[in-house]
Amino acid sequence: MRKIIALLFGISTLLMNAQQKVNETLKKELDDIMKVDQGYRMLFDSEITPEKKKQILKDLNIDSEEFEKKRWELVAEHDTLNIKRIERIISQYGYPGKTLVGEPANHAAWYVIQHSTKIAKYFPLIKEAGEKKEIPFTWVAMMEDRYLMNENREQIYGTQGKGELTKDTDGTPVFVNFVWPVKDLKNVNKRRKKAGFDTSFEENVKRMFGPDFKYEPYTLEKVLELRNKNKYK
Repeated sequence: MRKIIALLFGISTLLMNAQQKVNETLKKELDDIMKVDQGYRMLFDSEITPEKKKQILKDLNIDSEEFEKKRWELVAEHDTLNIKRIERIISQYGYPGKTLVGEPANHAAWYVIQHSTKIAKYFPLIKEAGEKKEIPFTWVAMMEDRYLMNENREQIYGTQGKGELTKDTDGTPVFVNFVWPVKDLKNVNKRRKKAGFDTSFEENVKRMFGPDFKYEPYTLEKVLELRNKNKYK
């Protein structure tokens, strides 16, 4: 009887290990997807050195002249290709989380969805992945804030900033950066802590816009006012 129990235990362990084994082929594909998603965006970092920019262009096989000509249009083209690849992966595997592809490959699908127009479709799947610890729950919070911002609703965790082209009092065009309106602002740090963030709302604002940024609470009405000022009559 002991031998049978030991044998059954061994088989069970092998099956569990087999289920938990990382899918290396899928991991490589997701690593490549994330490399493209993040690489293109690094090219727009104001602090990037010319040497680093040149290396990224080389690594991603991007023609420098084509990049300077298209810029964000080129990013949008690759975002479209990436979301198609991610949707195919999700249809086959569900969300490709930590158990299936390890870290940081489990972040790839999140990045692509976050940069797409399909957050509303996939947010329930993202939330489920966060609850199962397949991705950090802070990533769920960031996507929820992005979704709410896209819907012109108040965000919850204060993770999203925005910029609007508007007009000054004399009619001069001016670009204004601001933190997207936050619901129940006085309790935002409690919500951030519960979600797993290790920074306060105030610290995150400085991270988004720089140490000299002066935070001003915006309402949804204020945001719409900024947009309306830039409309030509």
